[in-house]
Amino acid sequence: MRDPYDVLGVSKSASPADIKKAYRQLAKKYHPDRNKDDVKAKERFAEINSAYEIVGDEKKKAQFDRGEIGADGKPRGFEGFGAGAGPGGFSRGWRGGAGPGGEQHFEFNFGGGGPGAGGGGFDPADLFADLFGGRGRRAAPTRGEDVVATATVPLETVAHGGAARVILPSGRTLEVKIPAGVDDGQQIRLRGQGQPGARGGEPGDALVTVKVAAHPFFKVDGRDLRLELPVTVYEAALGARVQTPTLDGKVELAVPPGSNGGRVLRLRGKGLPASEGKIAGDLYVSLKIMLPETTGADFEAKMRELRDVHPYDPRRKMG
Repeated sequence: MRDPYDVLGVSKSASPADIKKAYRQLAKKYHPDRNKDDVKAKERFAEINSAYEIVGDEKKKAQFDRGEIGADGKPRGFEGFGAGAGPGGFSRGWRGGAGPGGEQHFEFNFGGGGPGAGGGGFDPADLFADLFGGRGRRAAPTRGEDVVATATVPLETVAHGGAARVILPSGRTLEVKIPAGVDDGQQIRLRGQGQPGARGGEPGDALVTVKVAAHPFFKVDGRDLRLELPVTVYEAALGARVQTPTLDGKVELAVPPGSNGGRVLRLRGKGLPASEGKIAGDLYVSLKIMLPETTGADFEAKMRELRDVHPYDPRRKMG
């Protein structure tokens, strides 16, 4: 096996950082995933790993520099008691000689274990995780879960658009843009505002359901609106032009003479606005004849006169 310094292209005096840098560059260049059909690249990759297991480990590097182990990680010289295990195993080296009194002595060196062992052991897989995203060592990234919330908005916001604040299950508050013409029950997706992903996965979304708050005057009927409009007896009988509320402000509504209570008049385009291919709705106004809140003797006299001069039976068709 070649000298590990030559394999990595570094000198014996190179610093640990320089050795690691050289290994990273070579490992990335010759990695099998990038050279699927190149047999020589795979052999080179294995040689690079073996070299780095020697000089990338502080203890083994020192043993190699002292000549105690070879480029293959095996001890040089006497081998016994199962010695000679390569990198990742259990190695023993020795140095021998005569003592001061002429006696022979041997010094055995029990090398550190494989990658990751104590004494500065090295695990190439740690670098692979850094170089190639931990392929084969980590679980795949997982997308975070979606969260749900409800935004209750006034009818005016539905008509003109606006914003609403919602509180997510996490307690976080978000401002949601409400488009004009949104439907009751429609869902708005806020991307990336859900639960965080695991292992670098993308976060989930927040799904906000729009709920239209009840209005004191208008009732929603699809894209149309319905309104019950109070009118006086004389407005209904004689006809009038009366101020009528809409979501865009008040407009003048013509009440035809002789209008009965419950008559429905239509204001075109005064319902909910057009949205997403849906045309604007209409406002349907239902007349509701109202008497004065307080009446006097003169009013009652007029009513008796009307009864006596113009008697009629509005229920005659009911049998």
